[in-house]
Amino acid sequence: MKVVFHVMAFLVPYSSCLLFLVILPQPFPATAESYKKITLGLSLTASNNDSWQSPSGEFAFGFQQVAVDGFLLAIWFDKIPEKTILWSANRNNLVQRGDKVKLMKDGQLVLNDRKGKQIWRADTAGSRVAYAAMLDSGNFVLARHDSVNLWESFREPTDTLLPTQTFSQGSKLVAGYSSMNRSTGRYQFTLQSDGNLVLYTLAFPIGSVNSPYWSSKTEGNGFLLSFNQSGNIYLAAKNGRMLVMLSSDPPPTSDFYHRAILEYDGVFRHYVYPKSMNPGAAGWPLRWSPLTSSFIPPNICTSIRENNGCGACGFNSYCSLGNDQKPKCSCPPGYTFLDPNDVMKGCKQNFVSQNCEEASQETELFYLEQKENTDWPLSDSEHFSTVTEEWCRKACLSDCFCAVAIFRDGNCWKKKIPLSNGRFDPSVGGRALIKIRQDNSTLNPADDDVPKNKSRSTIIIIGSLLVISSVSLNFLFILRAFLDVLQFGYEKTKKRYLEPTDPGVTLRSFTFSELEKATGNFEEELGSGAFATVYKGTLDFDERTFVAVKNLDKMVRDCEKEFKAEVNAIGRTNHKNLVKLLGFCNEGEHRLLVYELIRNGNLANFLFGNPRLNWFKRMQIAFGVARGLFYLHEECSTQIIHCDIKPQNILLDESFRAIISDFGIAKLLKADQTRTSTAIRGTKGYLAPEWFKNLPVTVKVDVYSFGILLLELICCRKNFEPEVKNEDQMVLAYWAYDCYRDGKAGLLVANDDDAVLDMKRVVKFVMIAIWCIQEDPSLRPTMKKVTLMLEGTVEVSAPPDPSSFISSIESF
Repeated sequence: MKVVFHVMAFLVPYSSCLLFLVILPQPFPATAESYKKITLGLSLTASNNDSWQSPSGEFAFGFQQVAVDGFLLAIWFDKIPEKTILWSANRNNLVQRGDKVKLMKDGQLVLNDRKGKQIWRADTAGSRVAYAAMLDSGNFVLARHDSVNLWESFREPTDTLLPTQTFSQGSKLVAGYSSMNRSTGRYQFTLQSDGNLVLYTLAFPIGSVNSPYWSSKTEGNGFLLSFNQSGNIYLAAKNGRMLVMLSSDPPPTSDFYHRAILEYDGVFRHYVYPKSMNPGAAGWPLRWSPLTSSFIPPNICTSIRENNGCGACGFNSYCSLGNDQKPKCSCPPGYTFLDPNDVMKGCKQNFVSQNCEEASQETELFYLEQKENTDWPLSDSEHFSTVTEEWCRKACLSDCFCAVAIFRDGNCWKKKIPLSNGRFDPSVGGRALIKIRQDNSTLNPADDDVPKNKSRSTIIIIGSLLVISSVSLNFLFILRAFLDVLQFGYEKTKKRYLEPTDPGVTLRSFTFSELEKATGNFEEELGSGAFATVYKGTLDFDERTFVAVKNLDKMVRDCEKEFKAEVNAIGRTNHKNLVKLLGFCNEGEHRLLVYELIRNGNLANFLFGNPRLNWFKRMQIAFGVARGLFYLHEECSTQIIHCDIKPQNILLDESFRAIISDFGIAKLLKADQTRTSTAIRGTKGYLAPEWFKNLPVTVKVDVYSFGILLLELICCRKNFEPEVKNEDQMVLAYWAYDCYRDGKAGLLVANDDDAVLDMKRVVKFVMIAIWCIQEDPSLRPTMKKVTLMLEGTVEVSAPPDPSSFISSIESF
């Protein structure tokens, strides 16, 4: 058998057909190997040398000490000096010396601490386990009397695969946190149920899937990833046809140990280690040697590009490949690591940032450090084309929000903090202009403790008097008392800002003159709608707190009772996906609302303009809007129907988190209400049919609007586009249903590569949207169910024909 494998392996590069014959998965049941039975009732105690070995002694199962007083229950290569771990049971919950793993009399393999608390157990679901065994393949098994394996470590891998191990649909590897910390980290390797082999970033530390950065592009075909006995790693279809070769032409497994591992840096690598060298002889290798042709992806620094996350290295840092092809994280000039022992935590500025109120005066205090072939591609605040490098430099120096400018081919991109997806690579091109304070000064804590209404001259006078003579001591005591009175007045003024207007509602009641001052007499308009105009403002007790002041028109102003009710209800809301109401003005004929200012503007600017948001960010926005509406409908003390969900009312913060805004026409439901009657509210194209039928409205009108918004997020286009060439595509809701019905949902995202690679989710989202826009409100799901369907907790059944989209188009 060994000879056949070696001969066939020689033919691998020359014929995919012959390769298929060589590397078909071979069965390796427990009966094919010699092994030592571990009988029921035996146990191991966490110590430095307690383990169960395979017959050859090449592998061991037991405890390895990985911290001062922390042990992993693990499997490792036992004949090499490194004792390299390939599997562990309790990577996130280390046990202490003296804790035990025991093969119980009922066949359960259980890891308990000394108090009897269960840390981990092998799930054999009540099967009749007769014994355990550590096999020479590196597989630890629990088996029946007839040698049928009921549980295998091979079926529950940690971050490593071995020869003879297969990786079926639904299986995953999760990288360790660092080279020294084996707890779960930031990357996942999985064979999805749709047959696609994918590398994902994870939302650390919760571990949910974030963004893919490599895939085999085998949707509908991939069935099994195999690491065969010859050391080849490949993805095969259900009929055995090879689809993708991940690693081929390796040295023989008879002479080398092999392992394939998803490492902490996010790269899947195939390593080998010679078996034949005497461990005591000079020249015994100190580390595993990688098969350089099998790095996936080839360049992790440029492969990861995601809106939600920091990239291959931490925020404000950049990634570059070393000579060993491993990524290195570095800080740009003027920055240092937050934690030198954990560079993935990112970097911090070593200097005081530019003061936005005095940006023009502070321009000369900063300079731009140049670094070639470096970029942070998704940290843009602004983009300018057909400009010179000198223009780009001046633009960044005069902009307090600009931390870095990128100049490339006549284009200038301003970058804001935190900088993400940093990379240094010849393929990047251009140059980064990194803003640094010339004196590299740091903040003086004493200055921050001085209230703004105390002038520096007063402090200087006090210091001078102290130096002049001790005779003035009494005078200084009097002056100090006077300053304390001023400070008390300042704190009292600040406190008045934070007092609630009604019990349970922490809002500030502004006077109209205060808001006139805050907005510079309503000088800078941020936007306007059917019921209000919004202006930018600055609160006077904290000049760095920017706000959005909404001035309601007369029609809304006249409804004083409803205005007060809505202010108090919205003031009680507290959710990360809802805009925060800070205060209001209800003075005479003036009705104004004061909100936190969300700097990235509204979703429409990014959904229908350029550049557009990528598929994965649009997906996260859909989650955020759904969760915010679920909160309004079911988790508020007073149920709120928003009535006007549309892209213009979804704001995006610095991390592009969705924040629902504009409650100006929201409708409140009392505790005993499920529906209400009201005049038509909302925006054409997003209105549910019941608005036009004079029927009572419920929270289901928001569900309908969300369905239209979800379709726009999927397709990155407006619901109604009369200028399209194909008349069938004019109304997005019509077109989306037709595509879904005909099995052509791919047409909706034909120009979106990321979405095309995630078609299973695209189809699911289209189905959810169609459920949401059903003409009959009773058929529409609640926002709670919509949220669960989006997140994958609840299955999505096939939706019926929505029947009528008249409400979406009749008013155009």
